[in-house]
Amino acid sequence: MQKIFNHVEMPDHIESLSEMKSNTRGDGTRTYSTPVGEYPSVTTVVGWEKQKFFAEWRRNNPAESKRVTRRGNNLHNLIEDYLNNEDIELMSVDPNVADLFMQIRPELDKIDNIRALEVPLFSRTLELAGRVDCIAEYNGTLSVIDFKGSTRTKRSKDIENYHMQATAYCIMWQERTGEAIKEYNILVASEDRTTPQVFTGRPIDYVSNLRKAILNYQREHVTT
Repeated sequence: MQKIFNHVEMPDHIESLSEMKSNTRGDGTRTYSTPVGEYPSVTTVVGWEKQKFFAEWRRNNPAESKRVTRRGNNLHNLIEDYLNNEDIELMSVDPNVADLFMQIRPELDKIDNIRALEVPLFSRTLELAGRVDCIAEYNGTLSVIDFKGSTRTKRSKDIENYHMQATAYCIMWQERTGEAIKEYNILVASEDRTTPQVFTGRPIDYVSNLRKAILNYQREHVTT
């Protein structure tokens, strides 16, 4: 039986951020038009140092790149529908995506009292913006929750950009709402596994690394 998730009504000023537009520049970086100006996306900034590597990988592996992108988008859409209490028809989606969804579903069922799903946020302090996957209670604790599909099992040291991204969203949410988030959870479903990985962290542990990533981006990127 499908769980029914409770949704907490967002403040009006958070709801209005749904109108924030994203823009992709010629160099592949993404920005958001926030109420206080143009800010780079969290994903762009925390992945800046690896950008050349991944750009080259995409050029050398175009078919796999498209498959992975499509897989990620479809998995996110399925998870969003599920958390929005919509009927899920797994027979109508790619079998690989369906398998990843079923792998991660037990962790999704630990979520409740959802504050935000795919909601744009920004921070004046960080000068960053982005679209958070989910803010909700996970095992009863208010958390930023990120959903990832992967080809292979992840190690925590290999996904520092994920940790920094989740940290940024914790800061954004507190800045925008006054509600502190002291924990984040990164849920990963991988093609080489039958059970999901859960990386739980505290934003306070990654603030320093996040600030370094922001400074590195600002030094190398010329704003026009």
